[in-house]
Amino acid sequence: MNIEDKKKALENIITGCGSMLVSFSGGVDSTLLAVLAHEVLGERCRAIFLDSPLVPRTAVEDAKVIAKELGFPLDIVEIPLMEHENVCKNPADRCYHCKKISSKFLRYKAEEYDLACIADGINVSDTGEHRPGLTAATEEGILHPFIMAGFTKEEIRQIAHDYGLPVWNKPSAACLASRVPYGDEITTIRLHMIEEAEAFLTARGLLQCRVRLHGLVARIEIPTADFEKLMAVRDDVVRCFKTIGFSYTTLDLAGYRSGSMDEVL
Repeated sequence: MNIEDKKKALENIITGCGSMLVSFSGGVDSTLLAVLAHEVLGERCRAIFLDSPLVPRTAVEDAKVIAKELGFPLDIVEIPLMEHENVCKNPADRCYHCKKISSKFLRYKAEEYDLACIADGINVSDTGEHRPGLTAATEEGILHPFIMAGFTKEEIRQIAHDYGLPVWNKPSAACLASRVPYGDEITTIRLHMIEEAEAFLTARGLLQCRVRLHGLVARIEIPTADFEKLMAVRDDVVRCFKTIGFSYTTLDLAGYRSGSMDEVL
């Protein structure tokens, strides 16, 4: 099936839902879904951004700006993830528990707006990774329209580019908890350290970066093509990271890769 056929299939899936609540993150996947759903369903579609300490503050502000620019309604809903032991203890299936909790809040909002279904931006490219959250979302009845229509990440970016969406090439993101090794407790202090460190790198042009936290050691992951750029500001990075609270700052020579914490599983 070519990409145009997949797009028609996706539009048919959305139409068949009748009304939809989109779980929105501000990334390219959920943005394209929200835009298409709003285009097809009009006022029978709304988007929800689930906010928690696991989400960078910049992501919240980006989501508001994107929704306003693209003209679809967005609600910001806070969820108390840090109150749950299965999240803070950070087991290997942490994402499963997070998704179970967040799904309840999505259902509340869907019922409040009398919307027939809840959908997210998960796509075929995501199914090859360690994704316990996908299992939980499916169990909770959340639809995955991009998977149903057979869309890969690359195809989503292509459609988003064709639509002129400003996020078409936005780097992939993940919650701050994904920077902490499984089994290490997730705390507000650790999340703040990671968020501040990544914000510092991003401000210096390292847009695709992860700061993985190993005790008081920061392991920086960036694309190998950006190594030289990092070295040019190395002293500033070390100085800043020490101020944040890291004892040591390291660069992962394997470079950036999604889900590197899963490599030990």
